[in-house]
Formats: sequence, structure tokens, C-alpha cells
Amino acid sequence: MTSKFLIFSLALALAFSCKEAPENDNSTEVETEQQDKLNSLKGTWELTGFYNYKDNVVVDSFEMNPEFRQLKMYSDTKVMWCKHRPADSSEWFGYGTYDYDGERLTEVLDFGSAVMDQVIAEKKEFIFELDLQTNKFQQIELDEDGNRIYSENYVRVE
Repeated sequence: MTSKFLIFSLALALAFSCKEAPENDNSTEVETEQQDKLNSLKGTWELTGFYNYKDNVVVDSFEMNPEFRQLKMYSDTKVMWCKHRPADSSEWFGYGTYDYDGERLTEVLDFGSAVMDQVIAEKKEFIFELDLQTNKFQQIELDEDGNRIYSENYVRVE
């Protein structure tokens, strides 16, 4: 009987000494996903101003006129932008696809407003240097030699 009691006690002690596997800490994964979202283009952005460059250095900057608004919206693969200028009756918008490789943003427009369709007829693909930071980015136009000309500066609104 003591041997049965001893075996039972030993089995019970082993069972209680086993530790449960620690639960997977999802907080790190959630934080990483949130940071990735903040550092991606996906979302809605508003144009806040421009930089002009000379010899790849900012030489001038302009803030947006409060009556003028431009928004860009990025999904996983699509881009759409629109421009609102109350004093101008022409419409400005474009729609297409985009790709971002970490340095270069390439937008290929499929169609746009009447004014933009004229531009698209001549040039569909627009390639920019992109300086993407948390909740803001600079879309930088380059000349044929790769020198910076000007940038459009955006902040995330959603």
C-alpha cells in the first residue's frame, strides 16, 4: 500500500511541477503591425506644402493656400488623388496603381479628370523619390540626371 501511495504521490508531484507553456505575447505583434501601418503609404494623406531644391538641397518652401486642398488615398495597390481649388472650375483628379520599393514611388495612372487625361495621354507613369516617415512623407520629383527638383509634402489624415 505504501508503494501505491508513493507512486501516486510521485505522479502528483510531477504533474504539479510541470509548468504551463507561457502564453504567446501578442502585444509585440500588435505593436509591430501598428508601426508597419504607420510606416506604410496605405491611408489618406493631405498636401501641406512644397520644397524647391537646388543642388539637392532645399532652397525654398511653401505652405498650402488654405483655399486649396489636395488629398491622396492609397489602398494596398491603388492610388487616387484629387485637388480642390474653389477659384478654378476645372477638375483635377487621377486614379491608377502604385508601387513603393522603399525608395522609389511609381504611380501609373489609368484615368483622371479631363485636364489630367490630357497629361496621361502624354505620360502615364510618374516616378518619385519617397521620404516616408511616421505619418508624413515627401514625394520628390527628380530631373533626368536624378537630381531633386521639388517635393510635395503630405501628412496622414487617416
